[in-house]
Amino acid sequence: MESQKTLVSVIIPSYNGAKYIKDAIDSVLLQKVSLEIIFINDFSNDNTDEIMKEYTKKYENIIYLRNEKSLGVSRTRNKGVALARGKYIAFLDVDDFWEAGKLIEQINLLEKNKAVFSYTARELITDSGESTGRIISVPEKIDYAGLLKKNLIPCSSVVILKSVAEEFPMERDSLHEDYLNWLMILRKYDKAYGINKPLLKYRLTPKGKSRNRFKSAVMTYRVHRELKSNVFLSFYYTLLHLLNGIKKYFFGSRKGEKNGL
Repeated sequence: MESQKTLVSVIIPSYNGAKYIKDAIDSVLLQKVSLEIIFINDFSNDNTDEIMKEYTKKYENIIYLRNEKSLGVSRTRNKGVALARGKYIAFLDVDDFWEAGKLIEQINLLEKNKAVFSYTARELITDSGESTGRIISVPEKIDYAGLLKKNLIPCSSVVILKSVAEEFPMERDSLHEDYLNWLMILRKYDKAYGINKPLLKYRLTPKGKSRNRFKSAVMTYRVHRELKSNVFLSFYYTLLHLLNGIKKYFFGSRKGEKNGL
């Protein structure tokens, strides 16, 4: 695929995610935009190699790489960004997947608002891919001050200008690396724009960072300390995140209900 014809580079990092690959990649292939998929195996010990060999044989726009040692999700994503040929980067974790039409809606929104990145609402699904009936809605736009109070941008929903992804590489896997990244970007670029439709299917896996509330709270606190917030403010924002997390996962909207924050 020629560089000038590639609008979106979709970066999929994976560590032992073989059982989720089909859902993730097939959902990308449904998107009606010119794209490439950069799938990076972070030194897995499952059958990812065999599955991806079949995909790369069939699709010329799928690039498959295998790390020679485990780099972690941040460095693996950054590796994909460096190789990307698209104007935009879309992040997708291997255990999540998208609805058809997601990318074009976000690109239209970005170009309309001359924005640097966008995000969407999500539907929570079980590890086996079944809907929980819960949808986590998002605001139509958010700024730095708003995002400090709640981490509402899932990484797998984000479409971002490649130039901005290069300017702000992800780091610190020991905390919420994507949340830290969005905050750093908004501190410079003012606003991000959302689509309040569950175009992302967000899988609740047993090993997901957000499943352990205490661990997630510690990582959130460390994000705010990394941003140079004082101890009091860091505790305050962490408490807001905990309360919002309870609201999101236990009292979120059901399918068919009107979504709102």
